[in-house]
Amino acid sequence: MPELSDRRRYLILAICCLSLFIVSLDNTIVNVALPAIQRDLHASVSGLQWTIDAYTLVLASLLMLSGSTADRVGRRRVFQIGLVIFGVGSLLCSLAPNIGTLVGFRALQAIGGSMLNPVAMSIITNVFTDRRQRAKAIGVWGGVVGISFALGPTVGGLLVQSIGWQSIFWINIPVVVAAIVLTAVFVPESRAARSRRVDPVGQVLVFLTLATLTYGIIEGPGRGWSSPEILGCFLVAIAAVIGLLRYEPRRPEPLLDLRFFRSAPFSGATIIAICGFGGIGSFLFLNTLYLQDARGYSALDSGLLTLPLALVMSLCAPLAGRLVSARGARLPLAAGGIAMALGAGLLVNLTERTPIALLIASYVIFGIGFGLLNPPITNTAVSGMPVSQAGVAAAVASTSRQVGQSLGIAVVGSVVTSAVHGPLRVGFASASHAGWLIIVGCGLVILALGFITTGRWARQTAANVAAEFSTESPKVPAGVR
Repeated sequence: MPELSDRRRYLILAICCLSLFIVSLDNTIVNVALPAIQRDLHASVSGLQWTIDAYTLVLASLLMLSGSTADRVGRRRVFQIGLVIFGVGSLLCSLAPNIGTLVGFRALQAIGGSMLNPVAMSIITNVFTDRRQRAKAIGVWGGVVGISFALGPTVGGLLVQSIGWQSIFWINIPVVVAAIVLTAVFVPESRAARSRRVDPVGQVLVFLTLATLTYGIIEGPGRGWSSPEILGCFLVAIAAVIGLLRYEPRRPEPLLDLRFFRSAPFSGATIIAICGFGGIGSFLFLNTLYLQDARGYSALDSGLLTLPLALVMSLCAPLAGRLVSARGARLPLAAGGIAMALGAGLLVNLTERTPIALLIASYVIFGIGFGLLNPPITNTAVSGMPVSQAGVAAAVASTSRQVGQSLGIAVVGSVVTSAVHGPLRVGFASASHAGWLIIVGCGLVILALGFITTGRWARQTAANVAAEFSTESPKVPAGVR
């Protein structure tokens, strides 16, 4: 890659952030639109879960493949293809006549989305080679999440209330077109020095693990936890995980290189990402249904009430990036875990008459926590790894986020559904209590791992893994010269 000026680097950062913007905005807007989709398409709660999880599940399944493919065939090329597919998927979602079709088009959207964020992060990692500049750039990257969250509830609520839920997907299209043009003009092509081979068996095993586990959790309350279908899903998921653990280490170039997880910071960042995004996904899912179904607020009013959460996220993410650059990841991780646990803890005894002031206090505290969390996850995942592994490392971190969101919505949604339709037949607000407790638990796990994975021992494990990848001789598979 040729030497780039600082102005060109930050222009590339801005272009890459467009992809994060539309993907994050899409998630927020869809959450606000769930009640409208439910009414218009006559969807069940599990159908709403699939509207979110079909996207995050496919995204999580393909992120590592997209990251390694971009390292091999060209990051700019894969990024542009992803933009096109995401735009087409968005248009088709707006035309969906029923919940099944919408779920299918959300999966198509996710195929394009899998080529955006991890590839964009890989581009950023290769453009910002200085560690301090990279940490600041990642702070900006995290701040975009907050901005998209800030715009999503309000813009989404306004669109749903004035035009209809279909319009929430139209907003992606002009951003996609602009990103495609700007990428072609300003983003240089880059790829890893050595090509990686495709791992179809690993890819299938990853998809089987996530798909069967998520299906079992979402459909368990309705079909029965002890039914042959649900038990079979869990058995397939377990078998797929065992297959991954046995097959991947034998591959010369695996889809998921398990040696990454010898790094305590990398492993910790993976678990923290799962817990953090499981927490935010569950929080938004429960809160949207609570405000619109239990409290009777409109989509716009719900978006405006949730705005404080998004605003503090957008303010705290750049701060977290600077903290990581100056003092490391421990402080923002620990503070983020505490704030997420406290914010969700305020809603553990939620009722239909909970004061609005208490809701807003919860949103602000939780938003501070999540805003502090995202930059240290990303920075920990990609730092300590050779640049040649940036695409795969960033893809694993992004995969962890999507896995967390999928599992969080699946688990919490199933817990609430079981309570609503169980023997006690409680209302949604009471049924959500267990869900908020689960989110509190996620925050406490983040707090603990924030301390465990940022000490001297943890840093040494990261250095050992980086040295192993940097010094090993390239493995050339049989028959390839």
